[in-house]
Formats: sequence, C-alpha cells, structure tokens
Amino acid sequence: MWNQFFLLEEYTGSDYQYVGKLHSDQDRGDGSLKYILSGDGAGDLFIINENTGDIQATKRLDREEKPVYILRAQAINRKTGRPVEPESEFIIKIHDINDNEPIFTKEVYTATVPEMSDVGTFVVQVTATDADDPTYGNSAKVVYSILQGQPYFSVESETGIIKTALLNMDRENREQYQVVIQAKDMGGQMGGLSGTTTVNITLTDVNDNPPRFPQSTYQFKTPESSPPGTPIGRIKASDADVGENAEIEYSITEGEGLDMFDVITDQETQEGIITVKKLLDFEKKKVYTLKVEASNPHVEPRFLYLGPFKDSATVRIMVEDVDEPPVFSKLAYILQIREDAQINTTIGSVTAQDPDAARNPVKYSVDRHTDMDRIFNIDSGNGSIFTSKLLDRETLLWHNITVIATEINNPKQSSRVPLYIKVLDVNDNPPEFAEFYETFVCEKAKADQLIQTLRAIDKDDPYSGHQFSFSLAEAASGSNFTIQDNKDNTAGIFTRKNGYNRHEMSTYLLPVVISDNDYPVQSSTGTVTVRVCACDHQGNMQSCHAEALVHPTGLSGALIAILLCIVTLLGKLLLPASYLPMLRGTHCYCGSLDLSASPIKAYSLI
Repeated sequence: MWNQFFLLEEYTGSDYQYVGKLHSDQDRGDGSLKYILSGDGAGDLFIINENTGDIQATKRLDREEKPVYILRAQAINRKTGRPVEPESEFIIKIHDINDNEPIFTKEVYTATVPEMSDVGTFVVQVTATDADDPTYGNSAKVVYSILQGQPYFSVESETGIIKTALLNMDRENREQYQVVIQAKDMGGQMGGLSGTTTVNITLTDVNDNPPRFPQSTYQFKTPESSPPGTPIGRIKASDADVGENAEIEYSITEGEGLDMFDVITDQETQEGIITVKKLLDFEKKKVYTLKVEASNPHVEPRFLYLGPFKDSATVRIMVEDVDEPPVFSKLAYILQIREDAQINTTIGSVTAQDPDAARNPVKYSVDRHTDMDRIFNIDSGNGSIFTSKLLDRETLLWHNITVIATEINNPKQSSRVPLYIKVLDVNDNPPEFAEFYETFVCEKAKADQLIQTLRAIDKDDPYSGHQFSFSLAEAASGSNFTIQDNKDNTAGIFTRKNGYNRHEMSTYLLPVVISDNDYPVQSSTGTVTVRVCACDHQGNMQSCHAEALVHPTGLSGALIAILLCIVTLLGKLLLPASYLPMLRGTHCYCGSLDLSASPIKAYSLI
C-alpha cells in the first residue's frame, strides 16, 4: 500500500537516485514473485528491481518539464506469470528546487506620464513570472525593486506598479528617463534568483509655459502702395511647450494703426504675420505704432496660478513714400450742356493733383478712344472742358469720355477718370404725325361724325411733357371737314356736312397744323387723305372707286383728266413747304386715257 513517492529535481549525484520501494504482502521472500513497472517513464526514466521492488531514477529530472509521473505496479508469480494481486497505480511527484529566475513579460517597456504630475501618479505596471512551483516554498515568490531611475520613480515590490516619486518633473528640463526594474524570487531573500527589465518613460507635455516674445519691439517698413492683404513682416513668440500647447494666437490690441493693419497666425511656424488692412498714405501718416499680443488658445486651468498665458510686444511700422499718379478730386464727373451750345462753349472742369509731397504739376488730355469724333476738348493746364463740334440731343443724349491727368515731370505717372456729359434738350424739332393717316368717309355720312383720331410725336423731350395743339391749315378753312383738338395730344376729324358724292369728289386732302407748347414754338403741317366710299347701313366700307362719267357739256374724258391734273399741280404750289413731302409720289397722267378702263380720281384741298 502506498500513496506517492517524492523525488528531488535536478539531482546531481553520480549514482541513480533512489525513489522508493514496492512490496506485496504476498511476497514471502523466497523469490517466487517478480515486480513489474509500467506507465510514465517506466523502463527508461524509472527502473525497478524485479526481485526487491526498489525503484530508481536513471536521469536528472526537471519539475518545470514534468512535475508528476503516474506509474502502475504489479506483482506476478514468476513460474506461472500470473498476477498475485490486482495492478496498482502510484504517483512520483518531483519536488521543486529554485532553479528558475524570474522573467519579465517584456524585455523593454515603454510608458508615458504627464509632466508636473503629482507624486504617486501611476506610470506603468511590469510583470515577471517564475517557472518554479508557487505552491512549494518561496522559489516562485517574486519581489520587485528599482535598480535605476531614482529618485524620479518608484516601484511597488509586490505588484510591479511604477509611480512617480518626484514632484514637478518638468519636460522642458528633461523629457526621457530610463528605469531598470529587478524581479527577485525567494521573496527577495539572499540566494534568490533575479531578472531585470528596462522601462523607457517619456514625460508628455502640458501647457505650463506661456508664450514669450524674445524682444519687446519690432520695426518694419512698407511702401504706401501696398494693397490690402500685403504681408509686412513676421514676429514670433517662443513657447517651450509642444503640440497644441505651443499653439499661439496673435492679435492687435491697441495702437494708432488698429484699423489699418491686421495680424494672422501661420499655423505651420506659429509666427504672427503683420498685413496691410487698408490703403496707406505716406502724406497723411508716416509711422504707426501697434501693440501685438501673443496668447495660448489652449490653457491648462491648474497652471493659471503661474500668471497670464500671454505676452505683448510693440510693433512700429514706417510707411515709405511712393511716387503716385495724380488723384482726381472726384471718382467720376457729370456735366450738362444745352444742345444748341456754340463751338468752344465751356461745359465744366476737372481737377487732379499729385498726392506726393513734391506736388508735381499736372497736364490734362482727352482719351480719344472714348471721343473718336473729337466733339470735346480740354485745356491741358486748367482742366476746362469745352465743345469742339455742335451737339444734337436727338442723335446722342449722353457722351461718355475719359480724361487723363499726367505728371509733367514723370509722364509714366498718370490716372484716368470717367466724364459723363448729358446734352440738355432744346425745342428744335417740330411735332409730326405719329403715322401716315389715310381714312374714308361714307357717302351717306352725317354732319359732325368722327372719322379719324390723330396722334403726334416729337423728337424733343420737354421737362413738363408734350402739349400738342391741332388745327386745319388756312388753305383748308372752307373744308368739308373740321378738326377738334382733344387737349390730350390727340385730335379728331369730323364731317362738316351731310352726305358726300364720290362721283363729284373721290378724295380730300386735309392739311393739319401741329404745334408744340415749348419755346420757341415749333410746328409742322401734315396731310390726312380722306376717300369717299360707298358703305352699307352699318357704315362698313364697300367701294371707294368712282364710276366713269361723261360731262353733259360734251367735254371729252381726256380733257377732263388734263384739267384735273392741272388743278392738282396748282394745289401743290399753293400748299406750305412742310406739306409738300406728303404729296411726293403723287402722279398725274395727262395723256390719252381709257376712261372705260380706269376711273377718274379727283383730289380736292377743301
């Protein structure tokens, strides 16, 4: 009967290591029984004396490779080969010795901790393992200690947790630390085995440094011609922090040029770029003094006790004089002149002067590309504008020209200004019919019947609007028609009698005088052609052609036609000159006429 055997690992003796003895109560000592061993390592690692049952280990054993061996023993009758009792199982347990040093899970650890951390702030935990038996003695009991890294860091002996041990460690003074940690078994006692690891610790940045200008005053120069947005110079405040803790915002807080300049931050270099905000003028101000402030946008509240995280510097900007072109007194000029103005009439003047301190004299000229017809001219000395040709408002109401001012001493310096000249209206055009009027009257028309409404137009544009009046010309004083002025720039033509005969007179020509109400009064005479037509009961025109007639006195048709032509020609001679254009194109055919083919047309001025 047995439970287990114990065997010491790493045996170094020259003989086989004795393990134990097996014995059966059936064994009488007469050599009739034989012991047999089977199981883990039987016959190789472990051998048994078949007569005595003594077990020995033939090799050096390592508990860390295999801590337990399970074997089976049996006693058999040597003669019959039969077991004298059932097979039994037993265990050989390898006793541990401290033959393994602690090994860290990493050869090198990397860790970070914020700078200025409080004492005892957690950094990282290291772990070492020991292959020895933790249940037997202290061979696997590990204790941690710090070999390198004091007084900055410490390690908890049982957990391997590394913590900060020094107050106010400043990254700006030292950023990298190398700490060596030892793990020792046997609870750290003498004779224990040990292993080490390296921990590289980096202090991460916190915003504990305000920006600082390296100098209190900066000075820059810029020409007065610099357009808005032009960079003048760069300033930079230094900040010992890194990353977003070193980001800087610049601003102009006060100074004479608060509205003339701006400052922006270069995100890559963290420099402040001074730029022009508005146009400069050397003649108005030559020097500007600004106060520029640099501040951290990301502030650590726990370090505010160190003071404001900002700094300021003075920036002096000197404006340099530039030879500038002449400057007109206005951005644009608007002048007016009557259209009846005589040549060389002065319209107005423009003024320009050199803005530089030298005040160089200026001469004026007209850009002929804007006045191709040379209608206007300018006095090169005083800038007076005058006419060179007669004007007509009805042809062109506005003249848009450009005037050039050039420095006499430096012709390269010139400037231009638009000049808008409005031509004012003069009543120099008579009113005329809005269209050519040709109407008809029914043979059975009644007196005072409206047959046509007249309208007039006028190229002029009086300030108070058009006010036309209509009347019949004196030559038509005994006309068969009357005209009525409606006092609204229209007039109506009315019949004067009852009934018309197209055989007696097929066409009437009414000369109408149209006058305006401006000064001086302008008038013209227009002609309205009225044909006599046959109409139905509703007054709708049916036919306006006269039938062929034979005069009762026996006059031939040809003679009648000749007489009518003579009457028509005399009528032309008697009409006013303004009426003649209306009759252009009227033809009289006084030769032989075929009266049966063409009706006779008679024209009357009354």
